Amino acid sequence: MKHPNKIILIILIAIASFSLTGQNPTTHKSQPTNPMELLTIPSPTSSPTDFDFLQGKWKVHNRKLKVRLNNSNDWEQFESELHMKKVLNGLGNVENYYASFNGKPFEGLAVRLFNPETRLWTIYWMDTNGMKMDQHPVTGSFEKGVGKFYAHDTFDGKEILVIYQWDATNPKQPIWSQAFSVDKGKTWEWNWEMRLSKIPQ
Repeated sequence: MKHPNKIILIILIAIASFSLTGQNPTTHKSQPTNPMELLTIPSPTSSPTDFDFLQGKWKVHNRKLKVRLNNSNDWEQFESELHMKKVLNGLGNVENYYASFNGKPFEGLAVRLFNPETRLWTIYWMDTNGMKMDQHPVTGSFEKGVGKFYAHDTFDGKEILVIYQWDATNPKQPIWSQAFSVDKGKTWEWNWEMRLSKIPQ
């Protein structure tokens, strides 16, 4: 499935304008007492090259909780594909995510922007289920090969803290995972994991 360049460019310009004028940067180190205490502190090594490992095309093995925040241990597994390319002179990147749910094609689009002033990444998500730009983008940075990106959101009427984590300590087999917290980061329910393997070009 292809995206016209003009549409992607318009999306990127709109997101970049919002990110530079109204973002509330969020990041913190591994499991602090209060994850929201370090919202505006990037890691010492935070860089626009942090996502370079993800360039190209990848096969993705997904492991996802069927029901979230319900003490469930019932997982579903499926395959998908991820394509990523750098944009905006290396200060951003665009990811296309392709899967199939219940026999219907699903497509997601992630746009990541690095702010040189705050040295933080902000990640926006949109997909064919919602057909709108994410109103609660996650923000954060990488440290020692692990990126942690946070946002406040709601799920089933509950206020939650969301984390996207990229483990690129082995850049040839990176792992993305997602978790929700209903107690401001004291405990987490990990509900989605993606293990990537590069598609040879």
